[in-house]
Amino acid sequence: MSQEKIVSIEERIPKLKQARKKKSNRRLVFYLSIFFILISVIIYLQSPLSHVREVVVNGNSLLEEEEVIRQSGLDDSTNIWTIDKPGITSALTSNPMVESAEISRKFPWTVKISLQEYKRIGYIKEESSYFPVLGNGRVLTQLENVPFKGDAPLLFNFTEEEHLHRMTAELDQLPHSLLNLISEIHWQPNESSKNNILLYMNDGYVVSGSIRSFAEKMQVYPSIVSQLDPDSEGIIHIGVGAYFEELGTGEAEEGQEGSEE
Repeated sequence: MSQEKIVSIEERIPKLKQARKKKSNRRLVFYLSIFFILISVIIYLQSPLSHVREVVVNGNSLLEEEEVIRQSGLDDSTNIWTIDKPGITSALTSNPMVESAEISRKFPWTVKISLQEYKRIGYIKEESSYFPVLGNGRVLTQLENVPFKGDAPLLFNFTEEEHLHRMTAELDQLPHSLLNLISEIHWQPNESSKNNILLYMNDGYVVSGSIRSFAEKMQVYPSIVSQLDPDSEGIIHIGVGAYFEELGTGEAEEGQEGSEE
């Protein structure tokens, strides 16, 4: 009986050795695979294959794409895995035209820049040149030969920076539907108030108002116009009260006139 058991164990020894050998081989293959993967990753990171080959810019209308890419500092020597997103965002938002910027990777070698520019809410004309005015009050005098497209009103006589900024802040709050109705805005300060403005509208009406709370008070303009005779000529007042004063009669159709400091 014991002899049979000894023979049986001896027969199993080669099988055990073979199993151990297979296990060792599998372990060797696993470690070699990890080694070659690491080597491949290192080679990839050190080679031009990991460099940025394309930069896509979205959301730019005032800035040229080449200028955005230049300000970002991205080029074909930049490793796509090591791009400094906070640094690029900070560099782009230092531009007075840019409100916010978002950087994202699009593998294998593309970087996407999504910009949010400040809204263009007007133009200032100096001699024969037009300069865009942004919602943050910045006048882009560095831009040359900007065509006037009529997509925002012309601003006249805003000689004080403080009131220009206050006006642009109000215009920035207007929906495009109302902003597009305004053709010109003239600042007309007087002894009683420095907030007085006169607007010429694209639909032919004239509006007298105030810089103070202009965005809020301008909301009533469409409802006032809808009640007027299309052939009527006059001034729509949106100061303390909202009413229409027909030219030549001095009669107000709605509300009471007031003054605002």
